[in-house]
Amino acid sequence: MRRPLKDKQKHEPLPDIMYGSDKVGKLINYIMHDGKKSVARAVVYDAFDIIKKEAGVENPVEVFEQALTNVGPTLEVRSRRVGGANYQVPYPVRPERQLAMALRWIIEAARNKKGSPMAKRLADELLAARNNEGEAVKKRENVHRMADSNKAFAHFAWGRK
Repeated sequence: MRRPLKDKQKHEPLPDIMYGSDKVGKLINYIMHDGKKSVARAVVYDAFDIIKKEAGVENPVEVFEQALTNVGPTLEVRSRRVGGANYQVPYPVRPERQLAMALRWIIEAARNKKGSPMAKRLADELLAARNNEGEAVKKRENVHRMADSNKAFAHFAWGRK
C-alpha cells in the first residue's frame, strides 16, 4: 500500500495579468503550445475582445465562467471490473476535474473547427457554450447520457476500488 502524502502542496497556476482570474490563467496554460505563453495569452485576450464586441458585454470573464458552468459535467462513467466483467459505473465529478474537463472540451471543440483564426474559433465556442449550444455542450450531454444509461450499475461505485 502507498504511503500517505504529507504536506503535499498542489501547484496552482498564477492568475492572468489582465483580468486577475485563476480560471483565465488556466485557460491560457491549456491553450499554450511548446511553452509559447505569450502566443496563448494573445489568443485568449483576442477571443475576449471578440466576445466583448459580439456579445456586447463589459466583462468577458462572466461569459467565460457561464460557459464553463454549462460545459462542466456532473457525472461521468468509469470502468470497474467486478467478477470478471467490466462495467461502466457512473461517478460524480469533483469540481477540479469538472473545470479541467470543461476547459479541455471547449479548447478541443475550438481547435477542431477550421478556416478562421484560433481567437475567433475560441470566442465562437465560448459564446455557444454560454447559450448551451456547441460541440463542448454536446460532449457533456453525451457523457451524461452514458452515465444515465448505466445507472443500473451505480451500486458498484460505493464498494472497494
